[in-house]
Amino acid sequence: MAETLPVLQFSHFEHAALIRAVVEDFAPRFVPDCVAIYVDDTRDDLEPSELALLADLGIDVDSRGKMPHVMLHSVEKNWLLLVEAVTNHGLIDDKRHAELTKLCARSTAGLIFVTALPSRAIMADLPGEIAWETVVWTADEPSHLIHFNGARFLGPYKAP
Repeated sequence: MAETLPVLQFSHFEHAALIRAVVEDFAPRFVPDCVAIYVDDTRDDLEPSELALLADLGIDVDSRGKMPHVMLHSVEKNWLLLVEAVTNHGLIDDKRHAELTKLCARSTAGLIFVTALPSRAIMADLPGEIAWETVVWTADEPSHLIHFNGARFLGPYKAP
């Protein structure tokens, strides 16, 4: 696999704090072997190391506007976790699920869709419906997942 990502730096805004919680709390707790291959920030261009990691996994980097906030790759399980960090809008509904699926259509990794929220209370205030076959994680209750995928707890639905 290509070289590692540059050192991650986060701003102090609420959205950045949630993205940091995904990388520093969610990832090691639920997918300890994962590598953060993409973390959204305000940069206009991706680093060469990021482009290489994404290309290795078959991600359509030309669709950067459709990228999730965080992409984590479990090397051991070959899972690709697509995480949307939501502070006021942007949860993984059916439309977003389809966009992310298309973005990763060439990937051989199993896809896992995660909506990350600052708190469970915020979930009630968000418009739209959370898509089936997804997971919700909240930073205020970091050891728990809310499953919208019935038959599975954490894992891809379709085998790679």
